[in-house]
Amino acid sequence: MAGCNDVGWAGDSVVVYPQDHYSLGPALCKHRTVAEFSFLVNAIGGCKIVNHAQHPFVFSSPLSLSLRPSNSRPKQGGGAAAEPRQAAADHMAVALRLAVLAVLLTAASSRFVVEKESISVVSPESLKGRRDAAIANFGVPNYGGTLAGVVVYPDKGRTGCSAFAGGPFQSKSKRPVILLVDRGDCYFALKAYNGQQAGAAAVIVADTIDEPLLTMDAPEEDNENEYVQKIDIPSALITKSFGDALKDALAKSAEEIVVKLDWRESMPHPDERVEYEFWTNSNDECGERCDEQISFVTNFKGNAQLLEKRGFTQFTPHYITWYCPDAFKLSKECRAQCINHGRYCAPDPEEDFGEGYDGKDVVIENLRQLCVHRVANESGRPWVWWDFVTDYHVRCSMKEKKYSKECAEEVVKSLGLSLDKISKCMGDPEADVENDLLRIEQDLQVGKGSRGDVTILPTLVINNVQYRGKLERSAVLKAICAGFKESTEPHVCLNPDIETDECLNSNGGCWQDKQLNITACKDTFRGRICQCPVVNNVRFEGDGYNSCIAVGPGRCAINNGDCWSETKNGQTFSACTDSALSGCSCPYGFYGDGYKCEDVDECKEKLACNCADCSCKNTFGGYDCKCKGNLVYIKSEDTCIAKNASKLGFFMTVFVLALVVGTAIAAYIFYKYRLRSYMDSEIMAIMSQYMPLDNHQHEAQPLREDTTL
Repeated sequence: MAGCNDVGWAGDSVVVYPQDHYSLGPALCKHRTVAEFSFLVNAIGGCKIVNHAQHPFVFSSPLSLSLRPSNSRPKQGGGAAAEPRQAAADHMAVALRLAVLAVLLTAASSRFVVEKESISVVSPESLKGRRDAAIANFGVPNYGGTLAGVVVYPDKGRTGCSAFAGGPFQSKSKRPVILLVDRGDCYFALKAYNGQQAGAAAVIVADTIDEPLLTMDAPEEDNENEYVQKIDIPSALITKSFGDALKDALAKSAEEIVVKLDWRESMPHPDERVEYEFWTNSNDECGERCDEQISFVTNFKGNAQLLEKRGFTQFTPHYITWYCPDAFKLSKECRAQCINHGRYCAPDPEEDFGEGYDGKDVVIENLRQLCVHRVANESGRPWVWWDFVTDYHVRCSMKEKKYSKECAEEVVKSLGLSLDKISKCMGDPEADVENDLLRIEQDLQVGKGSRGDVTILPTLVINNVQYRGKLERSAVLKAICAGFKESTEPHVCLNPDIETDECLNSNGGCWQDKQLNITACKDTFRGRICQCPVVNNVRFEGDGYNSCIAVGPGRCAINNGDCWSETKNGQTFSACTDSALSGCSCPYGFYGDGYKCEDVDECKEKLACNCADCSCKNTFGGYDCKCKGNLVYIKSEDTCIAKNASKLGFFMTVFVLALVVGTAIAAYIFYKYRLRSYMDSEIMAIMSQYMPLDNHQHEAQPLREDTTL
């Protein structure tokens, strides 16, 4: 019986198809609600499901743990008698897990949100319009960007399950190729990989069933499908109706179908800070997915810490747990996998309750890592979580049998965190009480509003939207950068490794001054914006496309404020003045709008030098007026006078001024003397009325000379 490898996630169900479902028929395919899978995926992360016909269906998921008793291993040294006991234990384990599944089936229905992009048909006219497509959970979606290309539907191998022969796909117009393939016969990820190898810039998979869009997932990695991590192009699933329309148009006409894949609104970008969370697990014995998690944390740590230290992001780690049904809380399995009397559980790392580490060891370490983040956050260093997780993996690996409380506490102390605070945060795992931190984690696993349930481990949530694509440093950084409001992204987002500088191509269609090397084009992660710049503290204003004009103080120092200026005969005149914060005005002696000024001919226009004895000659920005003979031109009076008369007039003027000044000084001295005498007499008169005097015959005496008024 073939395993299920065509796996998709729909809005309220998980659709599992066998590898050869086209030959065996869709009757073997089962739709399981996410509630049915919540124990298997959220708690265990992966398993084999047994349907009503007892056919095993392998679910592609993070961890690997079987519900089938036949997969369990007998204890070493137990002899023949050990097998019945082991079989009984295996059946007990299955019964327990099915009981948990039954409990979850009675809970509220879970919901998985299909994250989407849009596909717009540019041509032909008959197909124009915008359609939704489901982003695949592998490869690298172009979050925040777009991709325009030509749809190519191969003549052979239309499911994309085998390598394409005949060289790379090419379009007549030399545009990128968007490869269209049919669903079925193999893993979704294999279709994308084969398309990438054949030169496709993106792959779209046409559904073969009329149903809502679902999320294409990647298979569990093993030696046969290592290609999954090599996929670097985006992929998406489209509906059957849209796929059929594309195929019909290609069959009927040789005209190219040009489409634009658009991820600009796939990631919310409301403001200048991105909030993201990572649902992970401290267990490092869960195979490829665990290795993928720790590889991501190790490689992304530098970017994550830099972004958070500078306030660009807010990061929160999360850990998935499940609970044990009341009827099984006292069972060996629940005691081994759960803490706080069955309230918070994790699967046994070795799938064997009798050896190695238990599930509750994983829960306790998950709780410790949550508390590390909380305590570090309270101390103003939330980014220390990344140091703890990477150090713990190196020093306390489960694979090396060092996964312990003692090792964890050594890492805590090395990072300068308080063991007492972390211990207080964790509480007592043996107590029959709720743990506030883990209870919140379980609540957050359930989606609310537009946010779906966390049903895939690991899961990255950015700005309340689940990330789709491979868990790799540059791919995740690209998605986070798409979450910033345009033009507020940090410099790391403008790295050429993750985005293209559109200002390098024809200046992005924006205004520029090549002479001054000034441009209105500003590169952003999502593209470019045309925005008038600020240069040397001088602000430019305009539409950014056709014009930008310097305004405000200092504007005349940059291209003369875009005003008129001309130099002639060693003289420079400008229509820009720093006293005016904007606009241009022709200087005296010129006329025009300030952007173009012409010299005024004062002589021709009879504006000056109009006296009978005057001779006028126009100059740049002024005029030269001369008088006949020994006459001198007086500009203010626009007249000519004799030089002698001029000297006599100057002497008379000086004489009159001197006379006026002397008169004023004399008047002041006289006034001051008279006022002082008057004040002295008045004061003495007042004193004689109110104070007895020794000698009434004495006449009033003036005040002392040093008395001041």
